[in-house]
Amino acid sequence: MAGTESEPTGARDASLPARAKIAVTAGKVAAAVSRKAGRGSGSVIGGKVALKLDPDLLATLADHLDVVLVSATNGKTTTTRLIAEALRAAGPVVSNALGANMPAGITSALAGGSESRFGVIEVDEKYLAGVARDTHPKAIALLNLSRDQLDRAAETRMMAEKWREGLQDTEAVVIANADDPLVTWAASSCKKVVWVAAGQAWKEDAWSCPACGGVMQRPGDDWFCQECGFRRPNPHWALQGTHVIDPQRGAWPIQLQLPGRANLANATSSAAVAAVFGVSPQVALERMRAVTAVAGRYDVVQYQGRDIRLLLAKNPAGWLETFSLIDGPPTPVVLSVNALDADGTDTSWLWDVDYERLAGHPVFVLGQRKLDLAVRLEVAGLQFHVVDSLEQAVRMAPPGRIEAIANYTAFQQLRKAVAG
Repeated sequence: MAGTESEPTGARDASLPARAKIAVTAGKVAAAVSRKAGRGSGSVIGGKVALKLDPDLLATLADHLDVVLVSATNGKTTTTRLIAEALRAAGPVVSNALGANMPAGITSALAGGSESRFGVIEVDEKYLAGVARDTHPKAIALLNLSRDQLDRAAETRMMAEKWREGLQDTEAVVIANADDPLVTWAASSCKKVVWVAAGQAWKEDAWSCPACGGVMQRPGDDWFCQECGFRRPNPHWALQGTHVIDPQRGAWPIQLQLPGRANLANATSSAAVAAVFGVSPQVALERMRAVTAVAGRYDVVQYQGRDIRLLLAKNPAGWLETFSLIDGPPTPVVLSVNALDADGTDTSWLWDVDYERLAGHPVFVLGQRKLDLAVRLEVAGLQFHVVDSLEQAVRMAPPGRIEAIANYTAFQQLRKAVAG
């Protein structure tokens, strides 16, 4: 099915139980019809049809795979791609490479990986525990937790508690970000944890202790609760500058083509995951170097004779990281925000984003909720133009590469616009 990244299918399809074979075939037909109708890749509808016919299909398809699950508020699609590239050093990989990360999309992806050895699966935070029960992963990577899609997602501390309860019996090696107190709290119930010092730029969701509710002390990179003693664990792996430090204190250079500190952190966690499967940091990081873009993110495209870099930011933590990537003033910046179902319909998060960082940039605002964003920028004291289309923004923008930042569905719309 569409939306996967895998090796050719083959002999194993014939060994599936009859019900599973029928479900996979029906799902592929549904996906093909969806694509022909112009309704996207078809991976989600294909997976829904397949699971309707065989509710145990996800477990069946994952049975022969060494599975890695990747979950987080930000960075899971990129980290999934980096891990997949690293593990290809050891064998064929199937992955939901385009980010369809709920059970239907995951099922579609695995249906295309019958000859694969590894399954590298991005999982929506809400579905992590259930997918872990179905797929019996060998490793689970937990990167971060922050506020996101407030109309559908649980409050961050509640999400950490769900992870903690849902993963406490897992046999998987859990690779967890020791710099995020919420992730640490979630992972600390697990039997086997590898701690990674991957950093945490956005701290606004982790000032109260997830264990007792006390005020968290956060001197430098450290954190601890004076009231109950919950504190940052000693990491096994760490990001130090542009190097990964492994448990033996070896230092391995990161030479990504993806920009920003957040991606250095993603690579560090990915190297720790790869090591669980016997892939050395040197080999893993060298393979990650080949990744230039992830589902269109970070792509520099030509449109109306101008270079435009496409950047995805869908919540306050993501916008903070993205602002650190863009070229300085007077580089023109296009901002686009929607509030469709896939984005979350609550736009109150706009008030948590530090848009003041865009001072000095010519700013152009579009998208379904452009007026909401315009009010926020007005309060921030920025100069900006509200426009109806990317084409209009490009016509008005001063010379130079344009940085285009958008949330989820707005990002997809920008990709379609630049594709003609």
